[in-house]
Amino acid sequence: MKTFRKGIAMSMKDKQIERRTFFRGAAVAAIMIPLSGTLASCATSGGGDSSTGKKSKNNPFGVAANSTTDAVIFKGGYGIAYAQFAGKQVSKLQKGSTVKVTAQTNIAQTLQPRFVAGNPPDVIDNSGANLIGINTIRGQLEDLTDVINADNYEGKKISDTLYAGVTKPGTFDGKFVQLNYVLTVYALWHSESLFKQNGWTVPTTWDEMYELGTKAKAAGKYLFTWGKEAATYYQTLAISSAIKEGGDEVRLALDNLEAGCWSKDAVQQVFTAMKKIIDAGYVKPGGAGTQFTAAQAQWSDDEEAILYPSGSWIENEMKTQTKSGFTMTGTPEPTVTKNSKFPAAALHSTAGEGYIVPSQGKNVAGGKEFLRAMLSKDAAVNFAKSTLSSTIVKDTIPEDGFGSTALVSQVKMLADAGTNVFSWNFVDLYGMNTDQLVVWNTFLSGVPPSPSSRARCRRSPTRCATTTR
Repeated sequence: MKTFRKGIAMSMKDKQIERRTFFRGAAVAAIMIPLSGTLASCATSGGGDSSTGKKSKNNPFGVAANSTTDAVIFKGGYGIAYAQFAGKQVSKLQKGSTVKVTAQTNIAQTLQPRFVAGNPPDVIDNSGANLIGINTIRGQLEDLTDVINADNYEGKKISDTLYAGVTKPGTFDGKFVQLNYVLTVYALWHSESLFKQNGWTVPTTWDEMYELGTKAKAAGKYLFTWGKEAATYYQTLAISSAIKEGGDEVRLALDNLEAGCWSKDAVQQVFTAMKKIIDAGYVKPGGAGTQFTAAQAQWSDDEEAILYPSGSWIENEMKTQTKSGFTMTGTPEPTVTKNSKFPAAALHSTAGEGYIVPSQGKNVAGGKEFLRAMLSKDAAVNFAKSTLSSTIVKDTIPEDGFGSTALVSQVKMLADAGTNVFSWNFVDLYGMNTDQLVVWNTFLSGVPPSPSSRARCRRSPTRCATTTR
């Protein structure tokens, strides 16, 4: 166990040294962030906006008549129907205008060449495991402050209808460039009916987690399962748990990639606890070769595993592969001890599903108008009802959660957490998730990192950090 943790910690350490160096100059940044130099060379200050429309109360950005807005939407757990709904709203209000909604699953691979060529879409849902690191393109993005300062489709100032603090995750160096649309709650998800049937209690510490694994194994079930594309969900779990245990000291150290951040006691204690569970055989093997929704179905449909860490998109993502009567319910991530810096109810939650408007888009005004439509109450209620998740728009979810036990549990977790809600930004900033999947598939398989894997990390430190969806 010690050798394995040392291998992962060294990978993290190699990466963090280079990350700190990044802040000292653009030359190092060009080495560390793929395509950053190329993309930066294409940066403009809004020159791509071809809008010629007259601005008015109902057309605050001046969408040109009969124009088309090119919207590329990540097709993941939330689907794209909600974006199509918003597109139709734009067409109704801006007569003759249309929104072309295109679904993509690999945003970086698909759209980085378009940024380089100078013809990016007008609006992008920059989400998923393969998103574009914001740091590589933020100089090419529109400031979205005017979007939230505009009135929504119901005539209310948008900023007044949003939850507090939701612009913070999308603000970099004082510029608001990414509108994170979905209020995501990260949790451990389980079947409340299965737990009641077996008399199980959701664990609040890693020791309790191990004990539950023993009980699950006796019942012929695994504690956890995972799929290859979502292995870093467990890194999200680990970071959340470590922050709850060690408090803001750990959170800030990780978010700033300080020297030794991955070696802090709270982080290492979580890695140790996870490795103990893996070594005990409480994690279903084979995840590194299993498509992630198939692995999730092993939990939600087959009930081969009893817990799964994920963001609140999980219910909608698995709605056709969830056992009848499952009663999906979320609970906060565990701590290491009962004396953690943050209380057990503390919660990792943030606004996610990041929307950006490239300055070089052919219809910048249309991109912003699309976001205005999404922030209308009708669109936000439609999203919540169809995806069983909350947007950043307040007062859109009824008490019964549209019949969703998962959504009701999200509201409860947020209420129980109160002000003890936290998050971090560094993974999306640098676009680390894709590279770190290798490390976490290896970890969850119980196989120590190979010398070649460690060497790859030393050669390219950007490939050695992990995160969420």
